[in-house]
Order: sequence, then structure tokens, then C-alpha cells
Amino acid sequence: MSVRLFESELKVMDLLWKEGDLPAKEIAQRLKEQINWSKTTTYTVLKKCVEKKAVLRTDPGFLCSPLISRKEVQKAATKDFIDKIYGGSKDLLLASLLGQQELTPEDIARLKKLAEELK
Repeated sequence: MSVRLFESELKVMDLLWKEGDLPAKEIAQRLKEQINWSKTTTYTVLKKCVEKKAVLRTDPGFLCSPLISRKEVQKAATKDFIDKIYGGSKDLLLASLLGQQELTPEDIARLKKLAEELK
């Protein structure tokens, strides 16, 4: 499943990924403490996550459960980024990343190992 999430939706998802299933009321309380969101804002963002099928909300207590993993979201966001910025070319992305900084021999060794593992 490929779901595009906005920064606000990622805040809700991050809480669910870290804590597991939580009632909507608890999510609202925690986000009020963390980033000063109102209950209305949290419930609006939760509703959008439910509409996108990223969150399942069940009764009683409006228990919210993540339907997608952090890894799935990262994979979709990475693909979108590569498609938009590098025309879908992973090698251009990698060349850009590598060209931005000096690599230590240890960095190069880790990259070689990673490349071998991906074969």
C-alpha cells in the first residue's frame, strides 16, 4: 500500500508506531503536551489518517491502530522523492549523496557491504 502522509499525519502515526494502539482521547492529550495541538486539530488529522486507511479507529473508546508500518511510509516517500527530484534514477540520487561529502574508508566499506547484501 502506498500512502502519502503530510507532516501533521506523520506526527499521529509516529505516536502510534512508538506506543501501539491508543484511544483517540489519549492521542489528543499526548499531542497537546508535545506540540500544543488542540483536541479538534488532533481529531481532524486522525480523521484524515482513517480516510487514507493509515489508521483503523474502532469502538468502544475510539481505539486507534496503525494499519501501515513506518517502513511502508518511508519506502513510499523515498520512491516519491526519487521520482520527483531524480526522474526515478536511484543511481543519480546515490551519486548526489556521495558527492556532497567526504567519505571515510569506513563509510566506503559499509557502502560496499550494503551493496553486496542487496545483490
